[in-house]
Amino acid sequence: MFEDFVEEYIEGDGANLFVRRSGPKNAKPIVLLHGYPQTSAMWHAVAPILSGSYQVICPDLRGYGASDKPNSDANHYPYSKRAMAKDIVAMMKRLGHNKFLVGAHDRGARVAHRLGLDYPDRIEAMVLLDIAPTREMYAGTSANFAQIYWHWFFLTQPNPLPEKMISADPEGFWKLKCLNQAHGQNPFSPEALAEYLASFKDPNTIHSTCEDYRAAASIDIEHDDADQGKKLTMPILALWAKFGVIESCFNALDLWQQRALHVEGEALAATHYMAEEIPQEVTKHMLEFFSQYPIHKKETAQ
Repeated sequence: MFEDFVEEYIEGDGANLFVRRSGPKNAKPIVLLHGYPQTSAMWHAVAPILSGSYQVICPDLRGYGASDKPNSDANHYPYSKRAMAKDIVAMMKRLGHNKFLVGAHDRGARVAHRLGLDYPDRIEAMVLLDIAPTREMYAGTSANFAQIYWHWFFLTQPNPLPEKMISADPEGFWKLKCLNQAHGQNPFSPEALAEYLASFKDPNTIHSTCEDYRAAASIDIEHDDADQGKKLTMPILALWAKFGVIESCFNALDLWQQRALHVEGEALAATHYMAEEIPQEVTKHMLEFFSQYPIHKKETAQ
């Protein structure tokens, strides 16, 4: 995977991030953010295509993969989307980028949402895969949603309940959650799957990723409530899975139009792991959307 990509550690804002990156030096940068319970490996079929025209930067989020897993606190702030967004801004500043594009899936798209709210002048446009806004998803919870997305509620239970249960069989839990969400199919390449499972066997990863969900159900909503009425100002393309919970339980485009000034979107024929199921189609949508924002002379981060 990731032939011709540099792999390195770059300091974020309180966490060192494992990063894969490639692309022409003077090209516009795109940050690709992964979801749960994955790593930057989820972009292995998308990133190499994008890197023909863009600088592509694929970090493991804090708490995931090979990145640092900082200690949490009673409020779960170190795993808030605000803390994760600060990592991305710091990482990009160290790479010399003041403005950039974002492509993001699942939990990474929730980080991207917070990035856009906290740093509107840094994000030119975003493509968000298979999410609706977190606060609205919790507020609109139905029995059907809770049954399908049971992990949203299980992972938020106080430490050490989910940690102990997952640690008893990390691989079994990972496959139960992810393969069920893919309707019993396996859309993952052997190399990517091996990386996901190896990372998820680390007790620190299990705990950190639970903290991610605890933050989402608490401090992240507090941050969203404090920003009530504030909308994303950059253009947004929302793509969601036709055979997933966003399509069946929510009106994704309507919810995003409540949270963003300029948003368009559609459902694609896939399940949740669309970047690995239909990478060519996802990449095509990204390239077409991002092409509206021409490559220009690289800006120096201030």
